[in-house]
Amino acid sequence: MKPSDQLSEFVQHALAQGGDRDGIAHALAAAGWSAPEIEEALESWASVPGLPPVPRPRPYASAQEALLYGLLFLSLGVIVWHLCQLGAVLIDWLIPDPFDGPHYGWDSSVRWSIASLIAFVPLFLGLNRKVARMSVGDAGKRRSLVRKWFASLTLLVVALVFLGDGVLAIFALLNGDLTLRFAAKAVLVAGVAALVFAYYRDELDD
Repeated sequence: MKPSDQLSEFVQHALAQGGDRDGIAHALAAAGWSAPEIEEALESWASVPGLPPVPRPRPYASAQEALLYGLLFLSLGVIVWHLCQLGAVLIDWLIPDPFDGPHYGWDSSVRWSIASLIAFVPLFLGLNRKVARMSVGDAGKRRSLVRKWFASLTLLVVALVFLGDGVLAIFALLNGDLTLRFAAKAVLVAGVAALVFAYYRDELDD
């Protein structure tokens, strides 16, 4: 039996015997359990008059949801990457560098980005719709540990992108290399990262 299960079982028995929550917490603290562990164990059980301790819903993990959210995370990453690629090409076209030679037509990287977006945007929208339906039909789906882990990973990547983008912009400014084209690309990356952050910001609060 895992320590967390052992703790939860003890709290259940103590509450079933009429134990006071504060008294149980003091006893567990004296035995060496940390305050967060004690709070989590006590919050796992609801006290209802005339009934034994009622278990509250707990987070869970599912292999099927790992596949679903993994594909959602991957498709979002591909979309964001190629949107930035196309945006950078558009900025180069709108703000030309006088030292660059003339360019005609689209190169292979632009065609690859367009092809990737055509393939992954419908996949992302379909998966996102499926996740939304799952959450509406079953509120328990929002307790998925897999969902929260992928959301946390995405927000970590977004935070790193923000920091890296800011460092590059400040370095270019201090080095005297902050051109209009560079600034536009930095704003593009920051804007896309902000959209991803807005998409996932509520996930960790559920």
